Amino acid sequence: MTTRVLIVDDEPPIRKLLGVGLKAGGFAVVEATNGRTALDRMEEHRPDVAILDLGLPDMPGQEVLARWRAAGLRIPVVILSSRTDEGGIVEALELGADDYVTKPFGMQELLARLRVALRNRAQAQGEVTLYRVDGLEVDVTRRTVRMEGRDLHLTPKEYDLLCLLVQHAGRVLTHKFLLDRVWEDTADVQYLRVYMRQLRQKIEPVPDQPRFILTETGIGYRMRAG
Repeated sequence: MTTRVLIVDDEPPIRKLLGVGLKAGGFAVVEATNGRTALDRMEEHRPDVAILDLGLPDMPGQEVLARWRAAGLRIPVVILSSRTDEGGIVEALELGADDYVTKPFGMQELLARLRVALRNRAQAQGEVTLYRVDGLEVDVTRRTVRMEGRDLHLTPKEYDLLCLLVQHAGRVLTHKFLLDRVWEDTADVQYLRVYMRQLRQKIEPVPDQPRFILTETGIGYRMRAG
């Protein structure tokens, strides 16, 4: 069965580019040019995934997303945004967006993000218990972390942080989300950065050039998909 994508964007060149690339990638496409139409198209067509621009003419993309989530729609949503709209991206992620791509974007990157978002949603009902990629292995059940077969010793907070990243591998986790889930009683992003630096020192072959825990500048962190 063909995966159906709802494109919500008011710019005709962007919609055309997305439509051509998505159809070539094997997706079926439904389009909406504003927020109101996006709400109608979602109800009418029930797409499998949505690409949502934040700068819509009649209402912010965040409002569209909030209405979808309030209605219980759990489909993956990938945000399209300008490179300077970090605040809008963070707000959308906190509202339940799965990922984001900034304009201008590469079609292959967008297709990859869509497929990861779809895969993550498909696996959402089953908890990740084993993460393995490029020599790094995190066994959530046994609470063990290994690199190339060698046991790594993490502090409880370092492990909690890594476990949370692993269980959402491939997704962007905002600073606020990580702070709320791991520390609860602090909102100091610098505190998070200190622990992230310590964690990278232990699991990254070259900590200053991380290949597992990727920084989303001004937004948060993303664990490389396993």
